[in-house]
Amino acid sequence: MLNRFRVLILLAVALAALPARAFETAATAAWVYDMTTGTVLMDKNADEPLPPASMSKLMTINMLFEALKDGRVTMDTTFAVSDRAVQMTRDGGSTMMLQHDDRPTVEELIHGMIINSGNDACVVVAEGLAGTEEAFSAQMTQRAQALGMTASTFANASGWPAPNHRMSMRDLGILGKRLIEDFPEYYPIFAETEYMYKDRSPDNRFNRNPLLKLGIGADGLKTGHTSEAGYGLVGSAKQGNRRVIFAITGLPSDQARAEEAERIVGWAFRQFSEKTVAKAGTRVAEAEVHMGAADSVGLVPAEDVRLLVPALVQDNVTAEVVYNGPLLAPVTKGTPVAELIIHSPDLPDRRVPLVAEADVGTAGFTKRLTTAAEALYVRYLGSPAS
Repeated sequence: MLNRFRVLILLAVALAALPARAFETAATAAWVYDMTTGTVLMDKNADEPLPPASMSKLMTINMLFEALKDGRVTMDTTFAVSDRAVQMTRDGGSTMMLQHDDRPTVEELIHGMIINSGNDACVVVAEGLAGTEEAFSAQMTQRAQALGMTASTFANASGWPAPNHRMSMRDLGILGKRLIEDFPEYYPIFAETEYMYKDRSPDNRFNRNPLLKLGIGADGLKTGHTSEAGYGLVGSAKQGNRRVIFAITGLPSDQARAEEAERIVGWAFRQFSEKTVAKAGTRVAEAEVHMGAADSVGLVPAEDVRLLVPALVQDNVTAEVVYNGPLLAPVTKGTPVAELIIHSPDLPDRRVPLVAEADVGTAGFTKRLTTAAEALYVRYLGSPAS
């Protein structure tokens, strides 16, 4: 019978006792994620579906990026501007000042959505891809679910207030991560600070992201604001080899949003350090092998295990190896057979697969016979005599 084995091990992680503090955000909901190590640094009401305001334009942008990737449109493809799109300008809110006789290109619309936060641009994209904004909203919701954004439902393409238009901060972070990783050719547009379509709307030509000009590595993604949602931001910054992404909402003003976003970026980079806790191919434990040419096999990570640790931690990180054992021979080198679970205070457990260090063949006839006899002895008579 296979049993669940747990082997406690100590990882050699020297942690300095640096001054640090837990971060208490003023945002009503927040999610902060280190993309380099896959570590959630903060989770405050992160799964609560909330009005996302213009931050949900990221989903419209994602849908257009996917259409570009699939070849359904090109950057030079033009879309018609409906009365519904023009009405978004009349109703107030952000706009790129489109008119009925305009035929904006996909490239222009991307800039209009990202930099001008144009509600009219979003309607044009929705109608251009799906025929109607209602059909596009249904497609957005379906696609979000497929991408693991389970708290997201969309009623429109722009983030215009609606009772069933909701996203969680975790979903917005997941979406931001996707835009960075899957569309590197388009992502730099998020860092552009100014855009005007046909020299219109000079008062709305600046990117609202307050972090872009601070020299802290910020390069995206999208702000949002309505009276219901408050002020929010999905942001990302890269310093050295690390990239952090975050989503916050519910701030009382644009100034409060700017200050909180800058504080979060500073905290994420200064209060955590990245360390290698196990090298690829280095044995961290052994697993018992049943009926094998060897009684055990080493367990090693296939890749270097790098861990983000909070600077306030003064004790060693703890870890355990878990596997269903004994392993049944034959065992093939490189086969995942166990899991390394790393426990770090104030952060989620990190789980890393461990693979067999070497091949272990099946035991010869004599050893198999001896092993079977010992098993019968133990079963019926207790421990074998020494």
